[in-house]
Amino acid sequence: MAEYIELSDAEKEQANSIDLVDYLSRHGEKLLPSGKEKRLSSDHSITVRGNEWYDHSTNKGGLAIDFMMYFYNVNFQDAVLMLLNDVGGIIYRKNDVEEITKPFVLPEKNTIMRRTFGYLANERCIDYSVLTYFVVKNLIYESSESVNGYTFNNAIFVGYNEKDEVKHAHKHSINSNGKIYKGNIESSNPYYSFNFKGNSNRLYVFEAPIDMLSFISMYKDNNWQKYSYVALCGLSEKAMLKQIEINNKIDTVVLCLDNDDAGQSAEEKFEKLLSEKNLTVKRLVPKLKDFNEDLKQMKKEHEQSLKLKMA
Repeated sequence: MAEYIELSDAEKEQANSIDLVDYLSRHGEKLLPSGKEKRLSSDHSITVRGNEWYDHSTNKGGLAIDFMMYFYNVNFQDAVLMLLNDVGGIIYRKNDVEEITKPFVLPEKNTIMRRTFGYLANERCIDYSVLTYFVVKNLIYESSESVNGYTFNNAIFVGYNEKDEVKHAHKHSINSNGKIYKGNIESSNPYYSFNFKGNSNRLYVFEAPIDMLSFISMYKDNNWQKYSYVALCGLSEKAMLKQIEINNKIDTVVLCLDNDDAGQSAEEKFEKLLSEKNLTVKRLVPKLKDFNEDLKQMKKEHEQSLKLKMA
């Protein structure tokens, strides 16, 4: 990641004190209530509370730095940098007093998209034609990254501003086994997360890119390109409000957040906010947890129906 940096005891202490609930929420990780703690939606065995964490399946735990090393598979220095840079902590280079600020940089592209197509189409059931459309539009690509000598690939969901400049990127692991990593690329502009601009008066709002693609896959025969869509990559309203600001045709917003406490609570907040702007607000609640779960269930039922017809 970065070159060697001399870390002071104060900086290490600051990094270790960072609230993991806040950090993970801002990086797109869904957290579920679990008594006085929060449980990771992507790994129910891990709970966090303040700057502490515990993995109940392995009986391991600790503070914020240990969590970053354990969950994101980074070394000690990178763990501290990720935590401090995220909250504007001051990091000094060895023998220097210049503050390090990391610019927004997209991960390097892989030469092929095989793993990303395989994961999104096969594991997540995204319609192949929908996926191809977004890839051709340079809204999705596969990365080729290296950390500590280990090369790996992720699906990258790109967000553009009104000048077609890349301002945001959301990373999602494409491995079928193990922990799922998802988070926004450092220094992404939260106002321009993964989105698609149509020409109609309607904007559909989702928590995550895969939810958005799943919904489009379910309704792809309904002239889906005429509508606008945005994936918040979390639960902040910033990207939704920006799309409304830059597209004066939008007068109807359809909230399609997850069918859980966090998602429905955010919908209530958004509905009030949008109504105050004299916008029409509709809510579409997935039958299961999210629209990707609905899509996978729909495909499963379709396959079962085909088997019955062939029997």
